[in-house]
Amino acid sequence: MSHIQGKPLSAEVKKFIVSVKQYFDRNKADFGQTALSSQMAADALGIGIATVNRVMADYNKDPRLLYKEPQPRGRPSYSINESHETAVRNFIREANQQGRHITLDMIRDFLSKRDPDQSFKVVTLSRTLDRWGFTFGKGTRTQHLTEKDYVIAARRRYLRKKISNRSLVEKGKTLRPEVYLDESYVNKITVMI
Repeated sequence: MSHIQGKPLSAEVKKFIVSVKQYFDRNKADFGQTALSSQMAADALGIGIATVNRVMADYNKDPRLLYKEPQPRGRPSYSINESHETAVRNFIREANQQGRHITLDMIRDFLSKRDPDQSFKVVTLSRTLDRWGFTFGKGTRTQHLTEKDYVIAARRRYLRKKISNRSLVEKGKTLRPEVYLDESYVNKITVMI
């Protein structure tokens, strides 16, 4: 049995471990072994003895625990889906171009109209906008929601490379072909090969 270390055990694997351990418990005398049955089960399955002992402890507490699927590990997915990023980015750019004041409540209302089944909290939206590269910049009279400087600089670098590459194509030379991988954001969509 092959098991990837660090991955949670499935219900089938746990049942298999219990049945092998119980088999060695019943037939230990027939094998003439003096080792622990949990050690023999671990050796037979190619897993650690601590894993066998942990699964058996859970089984002895409540046999129904074998049928329970493992809880997902790691960081939970973000509350606001990445699919909203492009729409929010366009909404903020339009508001900035028109000189309109924009707030987190306005963005929340925009997202609520776009996806009425999901609720959007202002604090979560603020963290999401920060993760997407937005910040509140200072205007002459009010604060404006703008992209962070490194995002603007990355877009400008990308556009300069793209324009220089296309000018070479017009002259009959190809420096690097453009390959489009994604639609979400300008510095992620084109890779110069």
